[in-house]
Amino acid sequence: MPTISESRRHFRITVLAMLFYFYTPSIHSQQYILPESGSRLIGERVQHEVKVGDYFHSLSQQYNIGLIALMASNPTVDPFLPLPGTILELPTRMLLPNVRHSGIVINLPELRLYYFPKNTNKVHVFPVGIGREGRATPEMDSFIQSKIKNPAWTPTSRTRAEYLEKYKTVLPPTVHAGEHNPLGDFALRLAHGHSNYLIHGTNQEFGVGMRISAGCIRMNPVDIEWLFNNVSINDPVKIINKPIKYTLEPDGKRYLEVHSPLSSDILSNDDDENNILKQLELDNRVDKMAIDKVLLLHHGLPINISI
Repeated sequence: MPTISESRRHFRITVLAMLFYFYTPSIHSQQYILPESGSRLIGERVQHEVKVGDYFHSLSQQYNIGLIALMASNPTVDPFLPLPGTILELPTRMLLPNVRHSGIVINLPELRLYYFPKNTNKVHVFPVGIGREGRATPEMDSFIQSKIKNPAWTPTSRTRAEYLEKYKTVLPPTVHAGEHNPLGDFALRLAHGHSNYLIHGTNQEFGVGMRISAGCIRMNPVDIEWLFNNVSINDPVKIINKPIKYTLEPDGKRYLEVHSPLSSDILSNDDDENNILKQLELDNRVDKMAIDKVLLLHHGLPINISI
């Protein structure tokens, strides 16, 4: 029988092999096989041992995961100076949103975009940046209205006023394509409202996986280029706001995944979340203390709450 240290070493070797398989340089998104019917759990547990020079921003780029998601899954670790040898939990295991798996689905509290290609059994998962407080990205049922390569940026009067106040910068009426364009090289225009919302790239090295934009969905340049080349006009886009995800899996295990809500009252006002909590309260096959802990900590990881 292997010793505990041998088991841990074997686990780490397995993790490194998985990282090589799932995170080769040619693959920008995390690609998963859709689970069996009745299941919503995808991905495997992956860990990273901190080395000298690692910090959370570089790791989020290395593994193409959101910065806030990485911080949430490792709340006791200093994101700027993680100690070498620290084992980090990477948010690579998750529950699929409980909506129709078609086209693009964005769950705002997760800061994730799910893309379900037609006629396949796969889902691609990307980190995204969303609207900051006061410029929130709206929930919507929409579709891709147009695909724009080398988009020009036309800042609104509100945005121009904000830049003038905060940065003492006078923005031009239009910023053409190029290194100074915050939309990056590719954009998908959504048919919502006055068609002001885009899924687009960025010319910045930060902001993806954070609540930082003026309302649009921001992606890493390599991710938006891949998505741009794979989606079609009229593909559906659904944006939801569901901080709590729960599943009863076919094997009888119950998983609860909780993300930080976008506002303090979302849990009390959302019918779906309240229904989940009521269901768990009446379920005598779940660990009530584990549920309380998951709801309190918002780790953003699927936790087995079965007993």
